[in-house]
Amino acid sequence: MRVAIAGAGAVGRSIAGELLGNGHTVMLIEKDGRKVRTRSVPGAEWVQADACEVSSLEEAQLATCDVVVAATGDDKANLVVSLLAKTEFAVNRVVARVKDPRNEWLYTEAWGVDVAVSTPRVLAALVEEAVTVGDVVRLMSFRKGAANLVEITLAEDTPWVGRPLREVPLPRETVLTAILRGDRVITPTPDEPLEAGDELLFVTHADVEEQLKTVLAPESAMGPA
Repeated sequence: MRVAIAGAGAVGRSIAGELLGNGHTVMLIEKDGRKVRTRSVPGAEWVQADACEVSSLEEAQLATCDVVVAATGDDKANLVVSLLAKTEFAVNRVVARVKDPRNEWLYTEAWGVDVAVSTPRVLAALVEEAVTVGDVVRLMSFRKGAANLVEITLAEDTPWVGRPLREVPLPRETVLTAILRGDRVITPTPDEPLEAGDELLFVTHADVEEQLKTVLAPESAMGPA
């Protein structure tokens, strides 16, 4: 992919390094000349320009990019970059960094954002994911809740342990994408039997998360039959 990253601070440079390491083409756009450090991210294309100006993005040929990452340290700038990328240059996917969690509600499709990433929310989700059994832990939202990536760790006394996936009555708009079992990543198949401690990763809608939790709840949480 060709990826444009607005903001070449520590976050932007780190993202660029990861993407380059995975074989993608990266363009870093930075307004502040003091942050244009070409040697810090070898292999990246550098553009010194204001990513909030249409003319600058035209010169950078933003329309040729598959993904734009708005990674500055300013929420206003990230929102403007996201909106321009989506509406003026028809970029397929826009990922935006939320600097201040109080502004997260703004990061919606209306501002051109496909995925908003808030570091405090991600860290909290990772903590919950590590210690929570039987509850739905939301790891990431797409299109502001139109779809969420959630995780549930199966309790030992869930009624589904030892039973194949095809028997689990998943709610509507819910897809099991992977099963994490020990150090294995398992592609779900209808005949795959579930085990206690399995971490199940779903893409689902927020409206049915409670229903998903109820379906996979341990017997002790379901009350008397």
